[in-house]
Amino acid sequence: MEPQGDIALIGLAVMGRNLILNMNDHGFTVVAYNRTAAKVDEFMAGEAAGTNIIGARSIPEMVTNLKRPRRVMMLVKAGQPVDDFIDQLLPYLEPGDIIIDGGNSLYEDSIRRTKYVESRGLHFIGTGVSGGEEGARTGPSIMPGGSEAAWPYVKNIFQAISAKVEDGAPCCDWVGANGAGHYVKMVHNGIEYGDMQLICEAYNLMKNGLSMSADEMHAVFKEWNEGDLDSYLIEITRDILGYKDENGGPLVEKILDTAGQKGTGKWTVINSAELGMPTTLIAEAVFARCISALKDDRIKASTKLRGPKPAISRDKAKFIEDIRCALYASKIVSYAQGFMLMRAAAKEYGWKLNYGNIALMWRGGCIIRSAFLGKIKDAYDKHPRLQNLLLDTFFKRAIRQSQKGWRNVVAVAAKRGIPVPAISTALAFFDSYRTEQLPANLLQAQRDYFGAHTYERIDKPRGEFFHTNWTG
Repeated sequence: MEPQGDIALIGLAVMGRNLILNMNDHGFTVVAYNRTAAKVDEFMAGEAAGTNIIGARSIPEMVTNLKRPRRVMMLVKAGQPVDDFIDQLLPYLEPGDIIIDGGNSLYEDSIRRTKYVESRGLHFIGTGVSGGEEGARTGPSIMPGGSEAAWPYVKNIFQAISAKVEDGAPCCDWVGANGAGHYVKMVHNGIEYGDMQLICEAYNLMKNGLSMSADEMHAVFKEWNEGDLDSYLIEITRDILGYKDENGGPLVEKILDTAGQKGTGKWTVINSAELGMPTTLIAEAVFARCISALKDDRIKASTKLRGPKPAISRDKAKFIEDIRCALYASKIVSYAQGFMLMRAAAKEYGWKLNYGNIALMWRGGCIIRSAFLGKIKDAYDKHPRLQNLLLDTFFKRAIRQSQKGWRNVVAVAAKRGIPVPAISTALAFFDSYRTEQLPANLLQAQRDYFGAHTYERIDKPRGEFFHTNWTG
């Protein structure tokens, strides 16, 4: 009997099961495998019952059920488990077969794995998959990179199961060589950190500054989601603020204020430092989660360190509009920084990234999906070599219209002792980026004074360096 499987998927946690069911819905025959055979049996007797999904209880059985070239996708824990499965698969695969890592792997690992798998005559794809459990089932954003020769053999599957935007375009396209797919997913997650922190700061300003109830804030986020802030994260914030617990009160107020993180935001910040790119907003979002984890320290400090009371005595409706402006302008800065980082990475790693296509891939299915991303795609479609989103006509105008409210929010928050690290750093970045001369001349003089690091002069050609004996 001829093999029937179009693709195999290893890993039957919720994401894996949902992605398999999504593929099945689109007419693809999937071979499902998990190293624990009982999970395969459970899946086949449950959600997969009555479908064309094939259950496999060993790697040889899985491979035998696949059409050539064999396509094997892994959704397993990032790190060593991915390498272990690659080594287990290689003896059963042939040149031209394709191994796909769909987990949250570090892009450097995908660069290494592409080289390793290709050296064995096979193809490797490292793909970001965003959208969580719901996206995996109904249509995620998919960001594949690696061996480009493999793309024609997975394109129809990936684009069929991905989310679609209004005109039917899939939120999936080829990103670039080796680790490019996982890199773009990493930056996506970094921007996600920033978006979430900005929303939390807006919530904090309304809750502790304006003493608004969860129901009042629910109404505000509902209104915002119908305007230029229309996005998945604003939508779920609206829903969270409207959700009641078993006692009829807002559940969000019963949740401990300590936030977890899995590492992709940290990876983004580390890489941005290595490439010399100032992703300051993502960095503050990462550090905000770190300081939230210091709950016991903060409880003690709250009884010993004094500051102003957070109450804001201003026109409530006017200040809510200022918060909206601050959130929108800061969001623009966050994306501008993310795309700056991808430009730097493309140069460093030799990738040919299409920034308009990346914005399109993020338009649907993923956690940061929003109407806003359509404007980013438009910007890069008009100017593929655009140096910075802040220089695009639409975003320049949006910043100009939001700037007064943005500055007012930062000033009021500082006076009232309300922490807004992401909103504040976004404004600081904007002001630094638009400043022709920063005080780094003094900084470089200091470096030359204590370490003979030299400096350039404004009255001499760039690239000519000088040293002064400052104490002589």
